[in-house]
Amino acid sequence: MRALLDVILIVLQLYIWLLIASAILSWLVAFNVVNTRNQFVAMVGDFLWRITEPVLRPIRNIMPNLGGIDISPVIVILIIIFIQSVITRYIYPNVF
Repeated sequence: MRALLDVILIVLQLYIWLLIASAILSWLVAFNVVNTRNQFVAMVGDFLWRITEPVLRPIRNIMPNLGGIDISPVIVILIIIFIQSVITRYIYPNVF
């Protein structure tokens, strides 16, 4: 059972990194640092969008308009950190 919890913690940590990569890539595209006509950039951007958008969309729908500032990745990262903390402090010690 601890092995399953370890896998869940690793997946949550990996998802945090994917959220950060998605935010950074969106900034790079917005400031014309990278070009989405490049096939590799387009593939990476599409992958990151498909992975992160289903989680970010409901939060964006709930959040009020902040004038072009998207804080939904920060909110998701805080939720993931909270889940990791609950698993580490309360569930993991009680599993044999």
